[in-house]
Amino acid sequence: MFSGITGILNRGHKIKGRVVLMRKNVLDINSLTSVGGIIGEGFNIIGSAVDGLTSFLGRSVSLQLISATKPDANGKGVVGKTTFLEGIIASLPTLGAGQSAFSIHFEWDEDMGIPGAFYINNFMQTEFFLVSLTLEDIPNHGTIYFVCNSWIYNAKHYKTQRLFFANKTYLPSETPGPLCKYREEELQNLRGDGKGERKEFERIYDYDVYNDLGDPDKGDKHARPVLGQNETFPYPRRGRTGRKPTRKDPNSESRSNDVYLPRDEAFGHLKSSDFLTYGLKSVSQDVLPLLQSVFDLNFTPNEFDSFDDVHGLYEGGIKLPTNVLSKISPLPVLKEIFRTDGEQALKFPQPKVIQVSKSAWMTDQEFAREMLCGVNPNLIRCLQEFPSRSKLDSKVYGDHTSKITKEHIEPNLEGLTVDEAIQNKRLFILDHHDPIMPYLSRINATSTKAYATRTILFLKEDGTLKPVAIELSLPHPQGDQSGAISQVYLPAEEGVESSIWLLAKAYVIVNDSCYHQLVSHWLNTHAVVEPFILATNRHLSSLHPIYKLLYPHYRDTMNINALARQSLVNEGGIIEQTFLWGRYSMEMSAVIYKDWVFTEQALPADLIKRGMAIEDPASPHGLRLVIEDYPYAVDGLEIWNAIKTWVQDYVSLYYTSDDTLEKDSELQAWWKELVEVGHGDLKDKPWWPKMKTCDELVEACTIVIWTASALHAAVNFGQYPYGGFILNRPTLSRRFMPEKGTAEYEELVKSPQKAYLKTITPKFQTLIDLSVIEILSRHASDELYLGQRDNANWTSDTRALEAFKNFGNKLAEIEKKFSNTNNDEKLRNRYGPVNLPYTLLFPSSDEGLTFRGIPNSISI
Repeated sequence: MFSGITGILNRGHKIKGRVVLMRKNVLDINSLTSVGGIIGEGFNIIGSAVDGLTSFLGRSVSLQLISATKPDANGKGVVGKTTFLEGIIASLPTLGAGQSAFSIHFEWDEDMGIPGAFYINNFMQTEFFLVSLTLEDIPNHGTIYFVCNSWIYNAKHYKTQRLFFANKTYLPSETPGPLCKYREEELQNLRGDGKGERKEFERIYDYDVYNDLGDPDKGDKHARPVLGQNETFPYPRRGRTGRKPTRKDPNSESRSNDVYLPRDEAFGHLKSSDFLTYGLKSVSQDVLPLLQSVFDLNFTPNEFDSFDDVHGLYEGGIKLPTNVLSKISPLPVLKEIFRTDGEQALKFPQPKVIQVSKSAWMTDQEFAREMLCGVNPNLIRCLQEFPSRSKLDSKVYGDHTSKITKEHIEPNLEGLTVDEAIQNKRLFILDHHDPIMPYLSRINATSTKAYATRTILFLKEDGTLKPVAIELSLPHPQGDQSGAISQVYLPAEEGVESSIWLLAKAYVIVNDSCYHQLVSHWLNTHAVVEPFILATNRHLSSLHPIYKLLYPHYRDTMNINALARQSLVNEGGIIEQTFLWGRYSMEMSAVIYKDWVFTEQALPADLIKRGMAIEDPASPHGLRLVIEDYPYAVDGLEIWNAIKTWVQDYVSLYYTSDDTLEKDSELQAWWKELVEVGHGDLKDKPWWPKMKTCDELVEACTIVIWTASALHAAVNFGQYPYGGFILNRPTLSRRFMPEKGTAEYEELVKSPQKAYLKTITPKFQTLIDLSVIEILSRHASDELYLGQRDNANWTSDTRALEAFKNFGNKLAEIEKKFSNTNNDEKLRNRYGPVNLPYTLLFPSSDEGLTFRGIPNSISI
């Protein structure tokens, strides 16, 4: 690309350039939420935009080009003369929202070759966001693009000058000689020295354990165990902040309102997830205390009286004192969520699950269907042994073999015996027994009351599932070694038995909601991806092809994860307040992480492991699904295959042999550290790829992209459409199953709705749940979806650009195919009794609450 192109520039030639940046106040959440800072639906910065831009002129911002082809005496590319921004470009069609452009000219002699990098210095006191530099009309070369997307602070904050490379792509061994040392030094800067507390302006990526969830200085009940570097509680690593330890526990890190992030991981784009995320933060820090005050003053009761009372959340809302809603942040996302319609009422949008029918959620078919296409569609398994057995250590926990018998379920198997149903792959299980049982005594010692659950389902001739038995288990009163006390419940359609059956399903869903939020959603997407972000930035240069491949799928993830540690998964956070697992939530997810297997995160491997698919070369994607109408799997395999094809096409451009891959020093260092440090608690597992072949690299990158995009979309953006109706997906259970002869049983007979409501999530926790999951289920206005990039010039490699275009075209074809599939009335699982077509894996979406769309990354 650069080789052999020297001497083409005339001495004294002026290279014309264009710098695009964004001022801090355009992106500053504080200025945007100040009085008068928000106008209508958009954002207008108060004051004259031109006056603000003139501060960049004069000698405020300097740049120096660096040659990619001409070395100095030390072998590094020669550095050109310092130059400054010259003038504001009034209009530029390609400018994004909030962006400003400046002209610049560089003096560049013929013997300095072709520019391949540049230094930039900011001499102002305020930082800005550098979007790009474009060099135009370079003789015999054309245009060179530098895609930057980075915060630039005052130069005095940096030990070395800020450096950016052109959008070229090189393996380490193919880097032009004059750029090699620059490439190595930039990675060293990003790794840091692992010492001290990190500062806001730094861009240092380092690892730490999850030791900042609790606050032991407030007392023992506020302490939480350290997760990671721990056999009992292993965990993926998070970004290191270096905050001081707490006074009472030197292994725990002190908490603060501001959590360090490598600066470029903080949001640097307008009207985006930062406003959704700051809305989430505001809900936690501001809205919840306001709502709590309302309940503390008994302004509103904490129990729903009836199912109609729950529907009132979406129809009339909850009346609040006049001083409450006025105190809610003016962020647009909160104004949208806490819509008042001119009244002092908290009102939520009607969730999709009840938009067509208010009662279809109660059906057994819908209960089962959501295991195939709801928010937790990757947990159901094909039943391969009967009765089901536990994997808990029998020496510690005794016998936990399921008490569901053939006599319980054979009357509902359409004439088949259990053995025949298993042989024909017609029996399935949703198993929430082993993860919760070791914690059940402690959970039930609090105000919550729960069971370990197993649900057996049968695949009917029409392709739908029906539940045929639910087992509710409690620890044996004589101790763990005595096993479990279990009760089996069977389907019923009328009388008190139908009310008991509805409660049994609720206990199952409460467990499923917790598992979804803490494992499927948090652990298996958010948490496991963060080590990849750290390792990638520490060891893969921005010039590296795999960095360019994976970078879009990391956007904003560390930011939302840091916020989660502040407000969601921390001690006393939203998860602990509103989900059954309570204070044990995160440590339970750590126990489950012990069984996490990277290679099984590939969708085909996951389906095979769960017995939901069989390898079959004659079937699409090489798999035959056991349940043909399994929307998550059917659509997911299409997306998985498209991602993998794109990754294969891209990787093959740069790795012509396995030997080339093995000799890639950056790639090998990346993978070694990712395994040994990022996921270090599992480093000795035999299933880790050795990263010796191109096939291993393709599979690994496909898994990372799938996890950060499609898998996260599948388990995230249906949260409000399904869970926004708390009757459908409760998050708490507060009473045990009523027993005959008790007052609770009599209440169940006389007022089944009230009994159900007194068992599940109460009103205050429901309002918290709805406020949070509505934000989590939304798309930002500048969301980037699978097959999209924020800059068309992300690479200069036309072959890569063509392959990426093909990927986008393929995704568009897939989306059309999904629409046609949803119209097939024979596929009853795709819309079900609630008449809600499965759209969660449609690649594209508009902004807002859409129940579709696959963003590139885990940004919310």
